Amino acid sequence: LQQHKIFQSISQSINMVRVTAFTSTIFVLLACLASNVDAYAPLMGAKARSITTGDDVDLGAYLSEPDSGRTMLILGTYAADFNAIEYAQRLRYYLPELKERCNVSKFGLLLSCQPKAAKALSDVVDLDLDEVDVFVDNKGTIAREWGVERGWLPENGDVNPFLKLFGMLWGLGAWATLPAVIGGYLGNPLKPQRWIEDALAVGQKKGRWPDTALDMASDGSITNKFSELPVVGDWPRRPLELATLRLQSMVGISIKNWKELSPDQEALDSGVLTQLGACIVIDAASGNELYSWRDPGICAVASFEDIIEELAMSTPTPSASLAEAKIAIKATTTTTAPTTVKEDTPLST
Repeated sequence: LQQHKIFQSISQSINMVRVTAFTSTIFVLLACLASNVDAYAPLMGAKARSITTGDDVDLGAYLSEPDSGRTMLILGTYAADFNAIEYAQRLRYYLPELKERCNVSKFGLLLSCQPKAAKALSDVVDLDLDEVDVFVDNKGTIAREWGVERGWLPENGDVNPFLKLFGMLWGLGAWATLPAVIGGYLGNPLKPQRWIEDALAVGQKKGRWPDTALDMASDGSITNKFSELPVVGDWPRRPLELATLRLQSMVGISIKNWKELSPDQEALDSGVLTQLGACIVIDAASGNELYSWRDPGICAVASFEDIIEELAMSTPTPSASLAEAKIAIKATTTTTAPTTVKEDTPLST
């Protein structure tokens, strides 16, 4: 009987240890899941260097930082590339509106270049580095592994990269290049691109040619000469307007600053010359993509007008919040103490 009691006690102790170990394992697994559920998985562990701090930053963690809300990350190209330049120009103009209308609170720009080139590009387009986090990945590995388009003959290392780039200008491996370029000449009577005038103004202030598209008065007022064209002057995007900006960017940024902005040999060998870009907006709370775009060609970057329109639709409005609050209040009322909410009653609690 005494031996039986001893064995029973040992058995109970072993069972308690098993239960404790099992419970601890469950809690550890739940903790791990909780710590990773909000992470943006496609970029977890992908480290890029910040040009302001010099630190290596895990972009997956950057997109998933607590309380960061919505974050935009542009997976850019090399610094002298049309796509990288236009992304920087568009981001500069639309950033305040993305904050106000779309609740985007953090902005990142990843470039396939050295830190010095990224700083030079930020300077020539007047990008505010207090508002935008600029990162570099010289070989373009992060964007490539994320899934950007790689252009024409990406696996043919024996073909000169500049020859590949020339083929892409005609649409090879980049089908949207010609439509995007031609559209810059033809204009668009329906869809605006408000960033163009701002980018032209920055270029003229910095002495870039062509420098006659805008009349810029000393009081800060601007007259866009394209708006004075007969018939098409009232279009949201006038003919030749975007083409003029691209000529200004090519001559005054890419060619003039080629030595500072061009990819080095390591980057060329990695294929960044023909690699295209992308743009994503992530919700940090869920880790979900709210917007995603892969450039299908040269000059065919994401339309920020479309981004704002899409994100604004999913951004809570004051009226929506009021309606939700009313529903919540009705759901918590009792029959003995009914609660009414007037249309003009501020819901401060």
